[in-house]
Amino acid sequence: MKRFPSRLALGLTAALLVHAAGAATPVATVNGAPIPSSRMDVMVNEQRAQGAPDGAELREAAREQLVRLEVLAQEAAKKGLDKKPEIQAQMDLARQGVLIRAYMQDFIKTNPATDADLRKEYESIKGQMGSKEYKPRHILVETEDEAKAIIGKLRAGEKFEALATASKDPGSKDKGGELGWSNPGMFVKPFSEAMVKLEKGQYSATPVKSDFGYHVIQLDDVRDLKAPPFEEVKPQLEQRLQQKKIEKHVADLRAKAKVE
Repeated sequence: MKRFPSRLALGLTAALLVHAAGAATPVATVNGAPIPSSRMDVMVNEQRAQGAPDGAELREAAREQLVRLEVLAQEAAKKGLDKKPEIQAQMDLARQGVLIRAYMQDFIKTNPATDADLRKEYESIKGQMGSKEYKPRHILVETEDEAKAIIGKLRAGEKFEALATASKDPGSKDKGGELGWSNPGMFVKPFSEAMVKLEKGQYSATPVKSDFGYHVIQLDDVRDLKAPPFEEVKPQLEQRLQQKKIEKHVADLRAKAKVE
């Protein structure tokens, strides 16, 4: 025989429904459509992450923005824009992007870079940088003959800085060819190999060919490299390792995926 719920059961059910309704109270209702409070939470958290102070003013501004967005979304739906295949595809991609961002954030949280990992990366980068830092100038030209002509002018006593105005490198030609203090790893291999062989004040006796053209290089100075302290570059190292971890994880997932 079918039994009816007791008054106590009905009372508990009603109380639970009231509680659930209260927990999901919308921040506003626009033309009968409720705006969930969860949207307000997302918008406020994004603003707080950018430095905005939480408070009534922020939440009221967020509420107004959500109302405006809802009004526009409703108008777009009235025109049937949400039914267009290209719009649906964009909405799908946006949803996918949100999911991927959440997944990556979770991956970073559950796979943090340890202090030992960071120190290992620090030492690896220091090793690649070498023990010396160089301050070169260069003049970049199109042909070997042009480079040889510049070397001839240097031998005749003309100033490197003056000749640098003929360089193809727009970043250094107006500075006398100066490239600033750098380690060899920052340059293409032919350039760095020629540079480290020069003595202070010496210029390359023959043109140096690279993928960019022909260089005439002068070494202004050289000094022992002083790497920044570990603690100073720790945040950058952490970002670098996180990116490496993500790239490897994505590559592993891609390799395992069945793509037809």
